[in-house]
Amino acid sequence: MRLLHTMLRVGDLDRSIAFYTDILGMKLLRRQDYPDGRFTLAFVGYQPESDGAVIELTHNWDTTHYDLGNGYGHIALGVPDAYAACDAIRAAGGKVVREAGPMKHGTTVIAFVEDPDGYKVELIQRD
Repeated sequence: MRLLHTMLRVGDLDRSIAFYTDILGMKLLRRQDYPDGRFTLAFVGYQPESDGAVIELTHNWDTTHYDLGNGYGHIALGVPDAYAACDAIRAAGGKVVREAGPMKHGTTVIAFVEDPDGYKVELIQRD
């Protein structure tokens, strides 16, 4: 077994694809409309689905907003420099909600950004 993808429901698919591709640097791997079900699936990631886990963005055509609830945590991305990543994300129009710096009670440098639907994405600085 292996992890295939994480699914997020999004209110505006084009806006979400732009965030994950233009701001976080992922690639749109595939997109498929399902007219009978009135939804579209788009898969984004840094590598082909055959090589690693990706994110599935699900857009239900008749829903423009979701309540995130209190069970969801975040997606985590490894980055070489969390400070530079925050600067680049902010310059591209992204929202940094926790600036880069050492995590509480530790030394690992982390930051958090938020996608257009309010989902948190953690940036973890890796050597």
